[in-house]
Amino acid sequence: MADCVKMQSRYSGCVLGSAIGDAMGAPGEFMSHHRIKQFFGERGILDFHEYEGLPPGSYTDDTQMTIATAIGCIAVSRRRLEGEYPDPIEMLHGQYIKWRHGQDDPAQRRGPGKTCLTSLSSEKIGTVNERINNSKGCGGVMRMAPVGLCFRSDEVFRLGTDFAAITHGHPSGYLTAGFLAELISHIIKGKSTEDAIQSCVERLLTWDEHEETLEKVKLAERLARGGLIAEETIPQIGEGWIAEEALGIALYCSLKFPGDFAEGVLASVNHSGDSDSTGAIVGAILGASLGVEAIPARWIERVENAEYLQKLAVEMLDVSEGGRNLSL
Repeated sequence: MADCVKMQSRYSGCVLGSAIGDAMGAPGEFMSHHRIKQFFGERGILDFHEYEGLPPGSYTDDTQMTIATAIGCIAVSRRRLEGEYPDPIEMLHGQYIKWRHGQDDPAQRRGPGKTCLTSLSSEKIGTVNERINNSKGCGGVMRMAPVGLCFRSDEVFRLGTDFAAITHGHPSGYLTAGFLAELISHIIKGKSTEDAIQSCVERLLTWDEHEETLEKVKLAERLARGGLIAEETIPQIGEGWIAEEALGIALYCSLKFPGDFAEGVLASVNHSGDSDSTGAIVGAILGASLGVEAIPARWIERVENAEYLQKLAVEMLDVSEGGRNLSL
């Protein structure tokens, strides 16, 4: 029972942590680090703030698409438990199409990425072998944590790449997604982030055109061992608009602050660039590693749709355990 409680804490921490990181970074997206400090104070963003007329704690398209990924993964897993073998790519594409249709409602638009919108407005489903474009924006990797929560560790890298390739055709756009999916899978089972990264690197090396992703992973590891503060270090990795930079920043912040969810997330959102996406990825990693208890309660209470996100976490644990834990 204790192990089940710990696992549920990690699942909840991953899902809520990702949404919290996203909502924390949303007001600073598109701002330079200098502008963030001018606007929010010398220490930068320290809490939720409103953005674009939305109340503090509101998440962006990153969490909307993460929710779509979670719903799709749960549906695939439930079908498998019933002895059926649906096409996971088609089922996830269907969830992403529902999200795309929702973007026609101005009340639902939370800064959707152009690549995701255009890819999902076409009649094609992008795949690794039949690439829909050459985009390596971070819109694939930022939504992929649920894959690591729902499926076996030996299949999540492939599934993560497949699901990201629906919208992002550049190898760095989908290999980073596979990397994050497997990373989450290892972490929730108790591996340290360092050991999980090494396992993912071994898998990454078996894929063609992995060099850009590997370079940022290794850079993040090296910088995390250094003595510079985060605001001086993160620019060496990039701004996070492209996938390998977003993953690199997230790995750096997770390694730099392995025992402190708040410090890791705040470091990941206080930089020039795509602060909501880097915040979402760090929130997922540290939430999975440390569990929901490590997340400040005031943030859980104020993040948008916290109760629904918790429900998704319970359902994902249930399907990952073969349908035995829904009563938790």
